[in-house]
Amino acid sequence: VAGTEISRILQGNQIPFRHHLFNIDLLNIFACLGLAVMSAAASILLTRMLRSMHTVSHKVSAPIWIRAAMGGCAVGVIGFFLPVVLGEGYHTVKILIEGEYGQVLAVVALASFAKIAATALTLGWGGSGGIFAPCLVVGSLVGVTYHHLLALFWPSVSWVNEGYYALLGMAGLISGMLQAPLTGVFLIIEITGGWEVILPLIMVSAVTTTLCHYFEPASYYLKDLVEHGHLLRPGTDARVLSDLNVTELIEKDCIVVKQSMLLRDFIAIIKKSHRNYFPVEDDQTGNFLGMIHLDDIRPHLFDPVMYDAVFLGQIMNTQVEVAHPDDDLLDVVRKMDMKGLFSMPVVVNNRFIGLISKATILDQYRKELMVQTSH
Repeated sequence: VAGTEISRILQGNQIPFRHHLFNIDLLNIFACLGLAVMSAAASILLTRMLRSMHTVSHKVSAPIWIRAAMGGCAVGVIGFFLPVVLGEGYHTVKILIEGEYGQVLAVVALASFAKIAATALTLGWGGSGGIFAPCLVVGSLVGVTYHHLLALFWPSVSWVNEGYYALLGMAGLISGMLQAPLTGVFLIIEITGGWEVILPLIMVSAVTTTLCHYFEPASYYLKDLVEHGHLLRPGTDARVLSDLNVTELIEKDCIVVKQSMLLRDFIAIIKKSHRNYFPVEDDQTGNFLGMIHLDDIRPHLFDPVMYDAVFLGQIMNTQVEVAHPDDDLLDVVRKMDMKGLFSMPVVVNNRFIGLISKATILDQYRKELMVQTSH
């Protein structure tokens, strides 16, 4: 907001893509639903071509700069025959929404597919660039293509200027790729000043986003996160646990015992403790060695003969799964579930610092879930 206001003070309220006012009737408003379907198809095609080119390029055993050069050469070949695909395309967008492109249906349709292919080759093969400008170009080309189709099949109808459909196509591609209809609507309005087309813009953006979400549940920017399981949706276990960490859940009321302690001395400690787990450390170094669980040594506890004959180092469990303060809490919970554990010792530099239990995690999880769902 501050940047926009400063820019307006210094340069005035400049509109990047000006257009003629459109005289829109009811027929042209409902006709935009067909454009929404075409925009959704173009968005899905662009998304899948980007992903397939990315996959194919990674199968080529060559440095990234060579792969980027290969993609650039392919784009250059396309651009030799169709220069409209080269560059960021803002000049092309300006011509299209002003209704001055002047090409036949076949050329415009071919340019749409060529720009999709060029974008996929550039980004998929390691070239630099974003998705915003290509969406504007592809969207405007798709819009003009749709206008030509309308004029071809219904030549007797007085359709609005092709710039109207170019503008709607831009909103459709932005909404479809990002799956953010309001972003598509207001972004196009802001850069074109086309407030008179807000109703068809909303219709195109909403329908395009819905169709794209059906075939591609995740947007272009979220696709990789979803495939790698890193997308944290609100209200999910992963999202709630991501706000918690191991350090804040450590229980530090455990009694640490030495490996040279006799069982008789250990029984005296058990009488004072409410814990079933006891960490064992080395007498000299203080390093963590293992754990003693009362269920594992129960036979020894009821055999007085063993009291002065057994040291804790002999009966402790050294094969213990441990956690660290910087571990992801979701990974800790998964490890507990896989191993059937109810608690795990937390160790730093071979030193025991506390215990993390499933009961504490679930209790804190419940509290955090209540906080997140109350807003």
